[in-house]
Amino acid sequence: MSKKTPDGPLQDNANDTPDSALGKGDPLIQPSKTGLIPRLRSNFFAGVVITAPIGITVAIILWFLNGPLKNADRFVRNWLPDGGTNLEKYLQAIPLFGVIVAIFGLIILGALTRNFIGGAIIKAWENVVDSVPIVRSLYRFFKNVFETALQQSDRSFKEVAMVQYPQNGLWAIAFVVGDARGEMNEILADQGDNIVSIFVPTVPNPTSGFLIFVERSSLRILDMSVEDAAKVVFSMGLVVPEVKSPELAVSKLEELAREAQEKQSPNPPKKNKIFSNSKKTS
Repeated sequence: MSKKTPDGPLQDNANDTPDSALGKGDPLIQPSKTGLIPRLRSNFFAGVVITAPIGITVAIILWFLNGPLKNADRFVRNWLPDGGTNLEKYLQAIPLFGVIVAIFGLIILGALTRNFIGGAIIKAWENVVDSVPIVRSLYRFFKNVFETALQQSDRSFKEVAMVQYPQNGLWAIAFVVGDARGEMNEILADQGDNIVSIFVPTVPNPTSGFLIFVERSSLRILDMSVEDAAKVVFSMGLVVPEVKSPELAVSKLEELAREAQEKQSPNPPKKNKIFSNSKKTS
C-alpha cells in the first residue's frame, strides 16, 4: 500500500516499518555456519594438497640418489685404476666422481657414433641383436622409449586441440603430433591436403591413448600448453587453466583504467543535456 503525503509524492508504507522489524544492519541472508569437523576436514585436505607433491618429489629424488645413481657411481669407481698416488686418492674422494666420469664417457661415445665408423659399428651391433628373438624385442622397445623421451624432434607434442572422438558431437582433448608421413599420408590423400597425426589420451592416465590421423581442418586448436592439457586429463577435468586471450586481457585493462579514472574524478558525471532540457520545458 501507498499513501499520499501532504508535501507531495507518494510514499510506500514499507518505509514506516521500524528498523527493528526489518533487522536493519543485519544481512537478510545469514551465511551458514561451518562446524568444527568440516573445517578440520577441509584444513586436512588443504595440508595434503600442499605436502603430498613435495613429499613425493623429495622421496623420488632421494631414491634416485641413494639407488641408481649411487650404484652407477660405485660401478664406475671400481673400473677406475687405483695406483695409490695422491691424485688418484683425491679423485676417488670426490662425491659422485664416478657419475661425472660416466657423463663424460657418454658424451664421447655419442660423438663417436655420429661419424661414419661409429655408425657402422652401431649398425653391425644392431644386426647381431636382431638375430636373437627375445633380445631383439627388448632392445627395440627400450630404444624407442629412450629416443622418444630424450630426442627433440618435430614429432613431439607442440599443440593441443579438440577433436570429435569417438563420434561426431563428442569432443575430446588431443595432442597434435605432426604431419602424417609415409604410407598413411598417401592412403589418406583423398581426405584432404593436410593430414595430421594426433594422440588422444585416456583419462586419468595421459601416457596411454589412441593414435588417430585426421584432416587438420577438423581440429579446433587450443591456446593452452601441453602441460596444462595433461593436467586437465590427469585431473579428469577438475583442473582447467584460465583463458588467456588477448581480447579478454585488453577488456580487463580498459575496465580497470575506467574504474581508476572514475575514482580520481572529483565531479560526478554530467547528465544528458537532452534529458535536462526536456525536464525544464515540462
